Amino acid sequence: MALVEVRNVTKSFQRDTQVIEVFDNLTLDFAEGSFTALMGPSGSGKSTLLNLIAGLDKPTSGTVTVAGAVVSSMTPSALATWRARHIGFVFQSYNLLPVLTAFQNVELPLLLTRLSKKERGERVRLALGVVGLDDRLDHYPRQLSGGQEQRAAIARAIVSDPTLILLDEPTGQLDKKSAEEVLGLLRRLNTEFRKTIIIVTHDAHAAEKAGQVLHLDKGVLAT
Repeated sequence: MALVEVRNVTKSFQRDTQVIEVFDNLTLDFAEGSFTALMGPSGSGKSTLLNLIAGLDKPTSGTVTVAGAVVSSMTPSALATWRARHIGFVFQSYNLLPVLTAFQNVELPLLLTRLSKKERGERVRLALGVVGLDDRLDHYPRQLSGGQEQRAAIARAIVSDPTLILLDEPTGQLDKKSAEEVLGLLRRLNTEFRKTIIIVTHDAHAAEKAGQVLHLDKGVLAT
C-alpha cells in the first residue's frame, strides 16, 4: 500500500528572468514500511522532492498525498498541525539549538501537543534511549560529537511517533564509524519499529542500507 503518492508533479522556480524546471510530470509512490534512498547528482531535485513530501514546499502543479492527506493543497495552518503529527524531518545541518540540552531539543516538537510535562519527559527519554543517547540528556550540542548530534536530531524526529521520517544527507558530515552507527539506527527504525523512511544521499554505501534506491537525474526518475 502506498503511503506517499506523488502524482503528475511539476515544480519550477523563478530565478531573475529565468524559469528553472525541477520536475515535469513526476509520478511515483513510496510504500508503507519502506526504506528508500534517493540518489542523483546535485540539482537533480532530491531535496526538493523531500520538501514537497513534507509540505515545506508546494508543487507548481500536481498533487502530493501522504497517508490519505493531500498535502499539496493544505492551508499553512492545517499543514503545520499535520506536519507536527506525521513528519519527522532531519535536516542536513541537524538544526539543534545550541542553547538547549539534548533533552530540551528533542522535547521541542512535543511542546506543540497537549501532552503533560511528565508524558513529554517519558517520550523524550524513550526517543533518546532508542538512539543510544540516554546518558547524554543534559549535554548541549557543543558537548556532543557529530554522530551524537545527528542521533539527537533523529530522536527529535521520532519523538512524536511520526508516520514518515525524511532525512537529507544523514551521513554527509559524519566520519565512517558515526555514519555506520546512524545507518544502523535507521535500519532498526525501519525493521523493528516499522517506520517508513526516505533519505537523500550521495553516499552509495548509505544507499545500500535502504530497501530500494531511486535515481533522479534532472528531475526525471532514471530506470
